[in-house]
Amino acid sequence: MVDALTAVRWKRHQDAVMELSEHGVVLIVEETRCLQAKVYLQRELFVQYEYSAQGRPRFGVSLSLFVNCLNTFSVPGRSNMIEIRYPGPDMQLLLKSVDSMDACIYAEIRTRIPDTISWDYNFEPAGSTPLSFTVKSAALKEAIDDLEWPGSSIQITLEPVPPSVTFRGEGHGDLQIDFMYYANTDLLIAFHCDHRVSYRYKYKFLRATTSNIPSSVIRDNRGSKLTIGRGGMLKVQHLVSVARPSIPHPHVDSAGYQQPSRIAYIEFFVKPEEYEEDIQNGS
Repeated sequence: MVDALTAVRWKRHQDAVMELSEHGVVLIVEETRCLQAKVYLQRELFVQYEYSAQGRPRFGVSLSLFVNCLNTFSVPGRSNMIEIRYPGPDMQLLLKSVDSMDACIYAEIRTRIPDTISWDYNFEPAGSTPLSFTVKSAALKEAIDDLEWPGSSIQITLEPVPPSVTFRGEGHGDLQIDFMYYANTDLLIAFHCDHRVSYRYKYKFLRATTSNIPSSVIRDNRGSKLTIGRGGMLKVQHLVSVARPSIPHPHVDSAGYQQPSRIAYIEFFVKPEEYEEDIQNGS
């Protein structure tokens, strides 16, 4: 779980909003209303999940402190059982180790009422045909890292003929990285686009979507899916494996195969800085 939460921690001191429901936990991080990230922890990821609240409680918490506490509870080389409760007597988030007979670690994290309800980015498809592509996560991270120019923007262009994705950065010079669908199917896994589209995104926001991709995602050779929605809204999706607990889990079979419910879903939403008009529509 720490890997999934760390993936959306792009600043040392960062606040988050947690939302609880009968389906699981959603953690939301946002910056300047231009970038939002969500971590979906489905209830099946937990050994035991009890929910009896009315509605969907939401509370603010320091993401940095929460991650650091989880790391404090962890012991290298083994999976640890942690009980997480909310609310405590003073609306705290309570953490307690439950898998050791010799010692017990206990922590309380102060929560807050969110100043404002996190903005729902209301991602909508750009048309009848999705504008999306799936690329190996390692290749995506490397491309974005290579395009770094201080204070710059990155232009992402999708071309239907030939099917390709171009990342272009401008600074003291120009740097362009092309993913050709038919020539690089080992890197560009899937591609859906029926007309040319091009948008610019602030580099610092785009980099936040890949800067803390867990090593497990790279090791598992996973892919990341990028979708451009209405108005140029960019959605970046990662899948992060959650380690099996040290006790039998109903969602892990006898062969050790991790069912889909052992995956944490991470989504980033990035607003465009500016865009080129859709050529086909001539708008």
